[in-house]
Amino acid sequence: MTLTMEPARSAAGSDFAVLARRVSAEGLLTRRPGYYALRLSVVAAMLIGGWTAFALLGSSWWQLAVAVWLAIAFAQVALVAHDLAHRQVFRTRRPGEVLGRLAGNLAIGMSYGWWMEKHTRHHNNPNHDDLDPDVAPDILIWTREAGSGRRGVKGFLTRHQAGLFFPLLTLLGVNLKVSSVRALAGGGMKHRGLEAVLLTAHLVAYLGALVLVLSPLQAVAFLVLHQAVFGVYLGMTFAPNHKGMPHPTGDEDFLRKQVLTSRNVRGGRLTDVALGGLNYQIEHHLFPAMPSPNLRRAQPIVRAYCAEIGVPYAETGLIESYRQALQHLHEVGEPARAEYAAR
Repeated sequence: MTLTMEPARSAAGSDFAVLARRVSAEGLLTRRPGYYALRLSVVAAMLIGGWTAFALLGSSWWQLAVAVWLAIAFAQVALVAHDLAHRQVFRTRRPGEVLGRLAGNLAIGMSYGWWMEKHTRHHNNPNHDDLDPDVAPDILIWTREAGSGRRGVKGFLTRHQAGLFFPLLTLLGVNLKVSSVRALAGGGMKHRGLEAVLLTAHLVAYLGALVLVLSPLQAVAFLVLHQAVFGVYLGMTFAPNHKGMPHPTGDEDFLRKQVLTSRNVRGGRLTDVALGGLNYQIEHHLFPAMPSPNLRRAQPIVRAYCAEIGVPYAETGLIESYRQALQHLHEVGEPARAEYAAR
């Protein structure tokens, strides 16, 4: 399965077609094998180095430092899997799928096929209330209408979701595993057997390593810290991108649907590395197969063209992006707070 996007079907003279020609003329859609060879090698070294340190340290409370390191490595593996899914790395589909399943299922315990299907729907209709699974009402809600009538635990979460956002991210890593198991158990997924074997191998090896190497208390502490830091880091790479941005009606053309729902994050090379290039969310959504190191070079072209045709281009600092997302969460929870007060 390859991550696809709803194609731009408009005429050759459409806004997106003009922009695409400008970007293509700069060679920014050309793959970067040298960059990805280096990046994949570094991420693999982080992962292998972390587990090597785990084995050498043995039963020690210094393993909590290893847990943090491996949480960062897991998040970087997830970001690499994202690029593989978008076919940014290899010219043909199969190598990306093979490496994607090894990175997703085996290395970090997340079903690559399940995530691919979910992420495809997000890219095709970002922030659409009915079509984007990333804004579907669940533990958190992203529209005022979705909060109406929520009671009990869900109601409490909705009323306080802005303050609970970062604490809830600590559960994201576990949620990815639970959702993966549910998706594989539900059937209908391509290569379901292979994904199940790889995911099971990850879970058995991960939990087995904790039990065999650490004391029971150390194992619990390692598990909690590792999964919590992994969830927070991974969530913080995605949270700034669309949260608090407009929700489309479905009538927008391709360019406006992608640009108006996305937010870029300013920063230097360190930000690029930490967020895996997702800080150039507008460019990524317009050109999902563009290698992540080229997104920085594409940004001035896209930004200038948006100004030329009068399309707002959202860009802010990292801290401000989180503030905007949390402010949006607080605002959409207002009806639930008013409803609760009335009761």
